[in-house]
Amino acid sequence: MAQTLIDSASGAFLEAMRAGGGKPMYELPVDEVRANVRGASQQLAPPPAAVERVEDRRIPVPGGDIGLRIYTPRRRDAAAKLPIVLHFHGGGWVAGDLDTHDAIARFYSAHADAIVVSVDYRQPPEHKAPAAAEDSYAAVEWAAAHASEISGDSNRLAVVGDSAGGNLATVVCRLAKERAGPRISYQALIYPAVDLRDPVDDPKYPSRSQFGQGDYFISMRDMAWFRGHYLGDVTREPHDPRVSPIAAADLRGLPPALIVTAGCDVFRDEGRAYADRLAADGVPVEYRCFEGTIHAFMSFAGVIPMGVEGLSFVASRLKQNLTQ
Repeated sequence: MAQTLIDSASGAFLEAMRAGGGKPMYELPVDEVRANVRGASQQLAPPPAAVERVEDRRIPVPGGDIGLRIYTPRRRDAAAKLPIVLHFHGGGWVAGDLDTHDAIARFYSAHADAIVVSVDYRQPPEHKAPAAAEDSYAAVEWAAAHASEISGDSNRLAVVGDSAGGNLATVVCRLAKERAGPRISYQALIYPAVDLRDPVDDPKYPSRSQFGQGDYFISMRDMAWFRGHYLGDVTREPHDPRVSPIAAADLRGLPPALIVTAGCDVFRDEGRAYADRLAADGVPVEYRCFEGTIHAFMSFAGVIPMGVEGLSFVASRLKQNLTQ
């Protein structure tokens, strides 16, 4: 591994992972991966930011129901309506939950001065694609319809997500446009997975081969494992824009976007490619790559200081773009 690519904290994190041994994700059963993600979130997340209130709810979705966790920040004016940020957690669609991303959701609420609605979408392999996307869109519809009930402003609605959650965040923007649904003002996509059409090395995305061998936290074999659990029909579904948003023929009319990537991440180049696609279709887009760090570095902000920098940057952009 070319250590010069990695900043010191990210490198120390990778060394600790290697020293700990254990099998790679793609060799593990789903339940063990989920348990590992929960354990890592408890040890490596940033300290939880203080908010005024946290409330768990359940809402109906087609074929079932899902959980939401609603974070209300401390406010000077208790009567003021606040912007609403829908938050979609990462974890390869398969793992992650409201608890694994609790610290991140709290951070956004406290630092973006927004009500954050964190979405516990149904996961594969129990619920194959496009269940996660449809659940996520149902959560956006619920938040818009119930904005006043949670002291939110339905005219200031944004979405944010990391990795698989970044995929879902931009997918719901396109669904809202196509279905004449709620108006989403802004989308923040954090090291998003946006192209599941080919799980192997693709020359369009050199970062897949450069960082996908297993030395940089997420490997392409891990990604193939997640993809295999997520997809039902692997011949058709990867081309569905609800799965691979970069496959959409037309991205015009989507909300202004922030795309954040990590310099040593298999998803770096497809994130950049999606930013370029959005810009080519006339969508205002800001792209930033945090060089020298790895996938999920914001989830590891407790041990990787660049993660706090990244969270602060995203929160500042949410706040800036949702301020009246």
